[in-house]
Amino acid sequence: MRFILIFLIALSVSPALAKPNIIVILADDLGWRDVGFNGSEIKTPNLDRLAATGKRLTRFYAHPTCSPTRASLLTGQSALRLGVTRPYSKLNPNGLPLDRKLLPEFLKQHGYQTALAGKWHLGPRKKAHLPNARGFDSFYGHLTGGVGYWDHVHGGHYDWQRDGITARDEGYTTQLLAAEAVRVVRNRNKEKPFFLYLALGAPHLPNEAPAEALAQYAHIASGKRRAHAAMVSEMDVAIGKLMDELDAQGIREDTLIFFMSDNGGLTEHRLLPNFAYHLIGGLESLFGTPIPGRFLEFMRTNMFDGAADNGPLRGGKNSVLEGGIRVPAIINWPGKLTDADYDGRLHVTDLLPTLMEAATGSAKTGQLTDGKSMWSALAEAREIVPSDFVTMGMDGKALFSGRWKLIERNNGALQLYDIKQDETESRDLASERSDVVERLHALLTSSPIGPSTSIPLWRVMLDPDEFGGAERKAPMADLAVD
Repeated sequence: MRFILIFLIALSVSPALAKPNIIVILADDLGWRDVGFNGSEIKTPNLDRLAATGKRLTRFYAHPTCSPTRASLLTGQSALRLGVTRPYSKLNPNGLPLDRKLLPEFLKQHGYQTALAGKWHLGPRKKAHLPNARGFDSFYGHLTGGVGYWDHVHGGHYDWQRDGITARDEGYTTQLLAAEAVRVVRNRNKEKPFFLYLALGAPHLPNEAPAEALAQYAHIASGKRRAHAAMVSEMDVAIGKLMDELDAQGIREDTLIFFMSDNGGLTEHRLLPNFAYHLIGGLESLFGTPIPGRFLEFMRTNMFDGAADNGPLRGGKNSVLEGGIRVPAIINWPGKLTDADYDGRLHVTDLLPTLMEAATGSAKTGQLTDGKSMWSALAEAREIVPSDFVTMGMDGKALFSGRWKLIERNNGALQLYDIKQDETESRDLASERSDVVERLHALLTSSPIGPSTSIPLWRVMLDPDEFGGAERKAPMADLAVD
């Protein structure tokens, strides 16, 4: 009789509910040492709790900038293969190639409801490229790379919407997205699992934060670093509100949370020729800020306003050095994953197959992936050889294979690091291991590169993508065409 009762109870459980809810939280321009669990002075208690009760992924890699990371995350493919090698401009008529299916589309095939709250940045101008046409049941946030936290403006356009319609919602963007994430969880169909992609704008420029958040860091002398720290804290508060709602709904143990940054933090790491820094610095000394000329001011803020901390790693956003691509990352699923750190190499291209296996028991989607599922390595401590990873930044390309990292600079110079032993990239082994250099360079050279989906840089110079400022043009939601 007892066996029959257990059997009947098992039959009554919806198969859909046996699948985990999945939340992917993406920070924007967060430095390696901008979080408490990596030794920061910035207060991040909610992230620290996720790290302490989950797994820190201590060697997780993204691409050096926003759009490439998002493209790889949602497709499981190399950003170079996709032709997404730099951030999309608001002017860009193209977007993430339409012949690829995205993670929310694959999850919907398995009964998931899907939502995006936050930053899209994968094509703003055609409706076919927008989130609601790419597998998301709902979308609330902005299409472009960065908006003012209070004014919601990007490059003169108001850019805040809900499902394709401009949303004139007042408030600080991080707080608005926290409220949306809570709304998605609270109003979900409880008979189906959900996938929430919470792509926060923080702590991307501009350096803006509420007064109460700034007050926590009055002891920090640098106004830029103080604002950056306050933005990170606001991000952590938003994540805490989402976690509290999961607890209130009684579904925390049914929910897998993955957290990462889209690239390393923005610092004054110098990637441009020295004359550019002398020019912009001289103009700032002469005129103050903002300096004359929209594009020059856009350059200035990106060159000098970043205040992230990537230590002890070299480099930062836009660079293929470790500080530009090795990012804070956590995976957390109570009862399913232990709290031991995972020190093997993973990268953003692995995320789609890994999450698909966690959700459905199989990483297979029918679409080519350049990464591989690392689920059994994370859940069962199995030894899995990581897949190779290729990335591209302003300073060149890089290939990871095994313990090695090969960098090909823009001038053709090759550098080799045993990145497992030398995370600060302090000893170039290219002259000592020419055999490894030759093998890895052949792999790098043969890596597939698709047609570029970006517009020429000169067009961006004529109409730059400023973060915040006066609204001078039509809202972004009104510009998308069929």
